[in-house]
Amino acid sequence: MPHFVYRAVGRDGKPLDGTIEAQGLELASKTLRAQGLTLLELEPGSAAAAGAAARLEGRAPGRQDVLSMTSELAVLLRAGLPLDRALRVLIDMAVKPQMSQLLNDLLSAVKGGRALSQALQAHEQVFGGFYINMVRSGEASGHLSAVLERLVEYLENARANRDTVISALIYPAILAVVAVLSITLMLGFVVPQFETLFEDMGEALPLLTQVVIRSADLIESYGWLLLLAAVGLGWYLRNWARSERGRQSLHAKLLRLPLAGGIIFEFEVSKFARTVGTLLGNGVSLLKAISIAIDTVDNRVIKASLQVLPAAVKAGQRMSVALENTGMFTPMVIQMTRVGEESGSLDKMMLELAKVFDDHVQSGVKRGLALLEPVLILGMGFVIAVIIIAILMGILSVNDLAV
Repeated sequence: MPHFVYRAVGRDGKPLDGTIEAQGLELASKTLRAQGLTLLELEPGSAAAAGAAARLEGRAPGRQDVLSMTSELAVLLRAGLPLDRALRVLIDMAVKPQMSQLLNDLLSAVKGGRALSQALQAHEQVFGGFYINMVRSGEASGHLSAVLERLVEYLENARANRDTVISALIYPAILAVVAVLSITLMLGFVVPQFETLFEDMGEALPLLTQVVIRSADLIESYGWLLLLAAVGLGWYLRNWARSERGRQSLHAKLLRLPLAGGIIFEFEVSKFARTVGTLLGNGVSLLKAISIAIDTVDNRVIKASLQVLPAAVKAGQRMSVALENTGMFTPMVIQMTRVGEESGSLDKMMLELAKVFDDHVQSGVKRGLALLEPVLILGMGFVIAVIIIAILMGILSVNDLAV
C-alpha cells in the first residue's frame, strides 16, 4: 500500500511529523484530518525515507543511542506500558535532539495506526534491516519486549567484539607512531649535532656512520617534502582503499596475512552466523535471514562468497552444501551448519558457531598483541641502537686518526 509523509499540528498545538499508509493522497488527507490534525505538508511515500534522513542528516543517532533506546523500550514494555506511552516516556528522557526527533517520528507513525516495524522503516539508515526484521518478528509473535531484550543482547555482543578489536589496536598504533617519531627526531636533530665532528673525515668514516649521516641529511634537507609525500601517499591509499577495486584487493590481502587473516575471517563469519541465528530464532525465514546477515559482513571477499547462498537456498540446496562449494569456509563452519540443518536447530548452531568464533577472535587478538608489542619495541630499539652505534663508531674513528 502506498505511504505518505506528513507534517501537521495536533489538537494540543504541538507539531507532529510522521508517515501514513493510504490508497491515495486524498484518502491520506481525510484520515489525518479525521484524527484532528491540521495538515501543514503531505507528500508521496517515496519522500518518506528521504525526509527522515534529511532531518537527521549529519547528526544521525549512533550505535550507542540505538542500544540505549532499545534497552529502555524493552524495560518499559516489560513493565506493561503500551507502546505509545513507552515512546512518550523515551521522548521525555531523550537528551540529544536527534533522538527526540526520531522518537517523535516513531510516535507519530504509531499513533497513525502503523506498526513499530513500519515506523522504523523510514529510518532504515539508522536501525538497519536486521533490527527492523527482528521487531517485525516480535510483533508477529506478540512478544515484542522479549525480542527487544534479545536485540539488546545482540547489540551489546556486537559492540563488545568491535570494542575489543579497536581497543587492542590502539596501543600498537600509539607505539608505532612513537617509534617513527623517535627515529625521525634522532636522525633529524641528534645526528646533525655530530656532523661538524665528522665533516673532515670524508670516506674514512665507517660505512654505517656514513649511511646514518646521509639519512640525517636527507631528513634535515627534505623533511617537509618527505612529510608532504607521506601525506599525499596516505591520501592516495585512503582513496584507493575506498574504491571498490581497492577495497576488494585490500580485503583479499588482509585474509592472507599469517595471524591477522584468521582473526578477520572468524570475526566476519561470527557476525554473519550470529545474525542468521538470531533472526531464525525469532521466526524470520532462512532466505530473508541470510540476505540480511550478508549485509553485516564488511570483508568484500567473504561477502562475495556468501552472495551465492540466497540463490542456492532458493533453489532448494542446503546452506552447508553451498558454503562448501565456495571453497572459502573452514570445515568447522560447514560441519556446524550441516549439523544444525540435520537436527532442525540451525538457529542454535549458528549462535554456537558465533560464540566459538568470538572466543577465537578474542584469544587471537591477545595472542597477536603479545607478539606485536615486543616486535615494535624491539624494532624501535634496534634502529635507535644502530644510530647510536654508528655515531660511536664515527667518534672512535676520529680518535684513531687523532692518535
